[in-house]
Amino acid sequence: MITIVSGLPRSGTSLMMQMLVAGGMPALSDGERRADTDNPRGYLEWERIKQLPNDPACIAEGEGKVVKVISRLLLSLPAGYEYRILFMQRPLAEVLASQDEMLRRRGTYREGTDPAVISAAFEKHLREVFAWMDGKAYVKALRVPYHDVLSKPKDVAHQISQFLQIKLDEEAMEQQVDASLYRNRA
Repeated sequence: MITIVSGLPRSGTSLMMQMLVAGGMPALSDGERRADTDNPRGYLEWERIKQLPNDPACIAEGEGKVVKVISRLLLSLPAGYEYRILFMQRPLAEVLASQDEMLRRRGTYREGTDPAVISAAFEKHLREVFAWMDGKAYVKALRVPYHDVLSKPKDVAHQISQFLQIKLDEEAMEQQVDASLYRNRA
């Protein structure tokens, strides 16, 4: 089984990765993307996953581990593996606010960007991703509301352990949640 953490950008995927690692799951991560102001506890990403559309066999390295896969790349996951996907869901207004803040800090924000256009594109993308996940027998997905992680981390940790059918250290998972890092609210 390959465990995948996914979601839109700025939806809590790094937090979920941190929870799973604390719970005892090994992560497929290379440490290339370092912690920063936007994500002070780090990203836990694997750079090679970006090659998934051209090299679908690379996902085999995730067997028995957890790997972060951005939502648009989920559609490139090849058959032949069992996937358990934890899909982080955060209100779009918060995703956009967090993304804008990060882009401003990095100096890459483009003025004049219409949030309604971006929001509509994200909504369309999510419909496609959910249809793909629901339509694949080799995919089991759990949609995890970001606000539930913040407000009920103990319950979410237990739900994840049950979903993955793995004995995880739920208390350690719960301890990863730091509400002070919830900075961009709608």
